[in-house]
Amino acid sequence: MPFTILNNTKLLLNTCLVICIVLFTSVVDAARIKDIASVQGVRSNQLVGYGLVVGLPGTGEKSSAFTEQAFSTMLRNFGINVPPGETLKIKNVAPVAITAELKPFTKPGQTIDITVSAIGEAKSLRGGELLQTFLKGVDGKVYALAQGSLVVGGLGAEGADGSKVVINTPTVGRISNGAIVEREVLSPFGQGDTITFNLHKADFTTAKKMADTINNLVGPHTASMLDATSVQVLAPRDVSQRVSYLSTLENLEFEPARSSAKIIVNSRTGTIVIGQDVKLLPTAITHGGISVTISENKTVSQPNAFANGNTEVIDNSTIDVTQADSRMFRFDPGVNLNDLVRAVNEVGLAPGDLMAILEALKQAGALEGELIII
Repeated sequence: MPFTILNNTKLLLNTCLVICIVLFTSVVDAARIKDIASVQGVRSNQLVGYGLVVGLPGTGEKSSAFTEQAFSTMLRNFGINVPPGETLKIKNVAPVAITAELKPFTKPGQTIDITVSAIGEAKSLRGGELLQTFLKGVDGKVYALAQGSLVVGGLGAEGADGSKVVINTPTVGRISNGAIVEREVLSPFGQGDTITFNLHKADFTTAKKMADTINNLVGPHTASMLDATSVQVLAPRDVSQRVSYLSTLENLEFEPARSSAKIIVNSRTGTIVIGQDVKLLPTAITHGGISVTISENKTVSQPNAFANGNTEVIDNSTIDVTQADSRMFRFDPGVNLNDLVRAVNEVGLAPGDLMAILEALKQAGALEGELIII
């Protein structure tokens, strides 16, 4: 009896282990709809404005026409008129551009973060205060009002002899919760009988899997593919029900399709990224390089005292040519990424040599995958 119990216990442990492995694999491969797609119409909006930062310790704008005009307009709004021909000394003031992102469903009275950037010759915005500025959308309407003290991460210092030190970027600052929303952007989320999910990366297989996952939960013909990016889903018209319905759908998990085989080559940095589905047809490769080294040695020709000659500098150039030993390696049918990486490491190729081999393989039609050079 104890032997039977022990065997049953082992069997139970092994079964649990297999189930855990299967579940772990499915969790790793699965993705939520909210992580790979977005709801059409639910989007952010960019805001921009032009304003003045005051209170700078002499690091502001030099005299310029548009800065003086903006400063004079501000004074005029407070009932102060600048006499004609008067030159303003505004080294403590800097004209700036203000940018912000208005998240979807943000309501009037809520606050958003803003970024303030100098657009003139100001050296630093550290210690400055942004005066009240309108932030407008692409339609020209005012959606927020910005104002507040800047937080600048950069630092700049300059000596009297012109030497200077700049750390990070002192002409860009942030104001957390620096703008108050005054107008709401209307969203089409609650309109119509359907909602549409747009995949972040277009793929017919992934779109079909998403539609099948929704149909398996809600019912047949609930979700339908419009193209490789969009999946349209029937939804209730009541907004509260639609929010609850969407909360359920966006947390559904399924396994997206594997992306197409690609090799990304960055010729500037030497970075090479090879996708897991890249394969090679039967081929043989040999690659040898020639190294050319040129060294310059300058000598001075000095004539004796009675030669009546001139002292001259003579260039002596030495050129060495070294040809590296080339080794050939052969790939059998269906070679995968691991075999390619192993062969490259054994041969000891540099990134530049590997780029040349990949381009040659693509030209020969032996590379099953897309070669992208950026």
